Amino acid sequence: MTSTEQASKSGARTAHPDHLGHVIFIAAAAAMGGFLFGYDSSVINGAVEAIRDRYDVGSAALAQVIAIALIGCAIGAATAGRIADRIGRIRCMQIAAVLFTVSAVGSALPFALWDLAFWRVVGGFAIGMASVIGPAYIAEVAPPAYRGRLGSFQQAAIVIGIAVSQLVNWGVLSAADGDQRGKVLGLEAWQIMLGVMVIPAVLYGLLSFAIPESPRFLISVGKHERARQVLTEVEGKDVDLDARVAEIEGAMKSEHKSSFKDLLGGSFFFKPIVWIGIGLSVFQQFVGINVAFYYSSTLWQSVGVDPTDSFFYSFTTSIINIVGTAIAMIFVDRVGRKPLAIIGSVGMVVGLALEAWAFSHHLVDGKLPATQGWIALIAAHVFVLFFALSWGVVVWVMLGEMFPNRIRAAALGVAAAAQWIANWAITASFPSLAEWNLSATYVIYTAFAALSIPFVLKFVKETKGKSLEEMG
Repeated sequence: MTSTEQASKSGARTAHPDHLGHVIFIAAAAAMGGFLFGYDSSVINGAVEAIRDRYDVGSAALAQVIAIALIGCAIGAATAGRIADRIGRIRCMQIAAVLFTVSAVGSALPFALWDLAFWRVVGGFAIGMASVIGPAYIAEVAPPAYRGRLGSFQQAAIVIGIAVSQLVNWGVLSAADGDQRGKVLGLEAWQIMLGVMVIPAVLYGLLSFAIPESPRFLISVGKHERARQVLTEVEGKDVDLDARVAEIEGAMKSEHKSSFKDLLGGSFFFKPIVWIGIGLSVFQQFVGINVAFYYSSTLWQSVGVDPTDSFFYSFTTSIINIVGTAIAMIFVDRVGRKPLAIIGSVGMVVGLALEAWAFSHHLVDGKLPATQGWIALIAAHVFVLFFALSWGVVVWVMLGEMFPNRIRAAALGVAAAAQWIANWAITASFPSLAEWNLSATYVIYTAFAALSIPFVLKFVKETKGKSLEEMG
């Protein structure tokens, strides 16, 4: 009997939980890892100038402290799957929660620059774990009829985490009278910004004790009775539990464990489809999106915006990010992946080009002229909006769909690694590039946004409406 026939027999496809609110709570609790992912990634935005001043470091060294967390991200993402398979999804979440908590305390109370960098790596490792374990857990516990909607909780949580971090930064800076090194509760403002993450980190840990282990993991370790209880809890008591357990066991046995060597072939080391996945990941980062989340307050201050206002603009940008993500979630299955990506690319080219033009003007009394200043601000929001409604969501959707079943896991791992590396390259290079020529830096980002259009048109195939089996 095929897995599709088993699913039909077990009633899994049409299963509706008796208490949908409880299932939503389970998915939301798991998505707290995504919230911390977004929060920890972008909260450093509020501390950049204070760290530069306190430790008297140049742009290159500062960039490495900001970007070094991405090394931890890559390691955490690479190891989370194996950790989760050995000790369970819930234990993996609890480890991530502890790492987030320790990182928040250590980052808030560093005694040297290298010490701060170390805690950034620890936080990055937790981000990497959360980026893998959250979506995997939600997919495994969500009833099939609700999987798409519940799965979107992770991305929604990430962008909300980004927005909350900017709101906290703005509030703390206001309490410190606009001085990142001003005193708040006995510490410098930037230390409070980094330390506040203790609150959601502890909450994430506590919530992990209130949700059940994944039925898939329970079955893999022989705890069939507990798996049945969880399946009843999340899919309803009308599901044929024997058939459902058999279905999960059958799927696990038939899975091909893809390896790196499965990706090799073609003219240039990797199979062409793998290069397309890498290309999507690299273009997603090379348009400079994370400059908007890691350095936006520094960017606005560099062209004469008041520090408190610059933090407020960082917050409004993150709200636009949420709006764009919601638009993408609504239209990605209606419009399709390719059209949405192309629309986004065109919008990003316009926004980035306008920013490049505005930043090319000379500062007057340390500020951009009023017209250029407003255009730069509006263009930055346009850029983030079009990224969020397209590449921010579409790339992850396509990476999950575009690879043949037999290489999906390994290919997704390579594409994700390429994304972290590209993220690091942009994050580490921006301060030095901006110091050299801010306008030219945005011309480079504009060029990558423009090149993404022919890349999508020529190489990327639409995956809307196709089953994963149709991918090859």
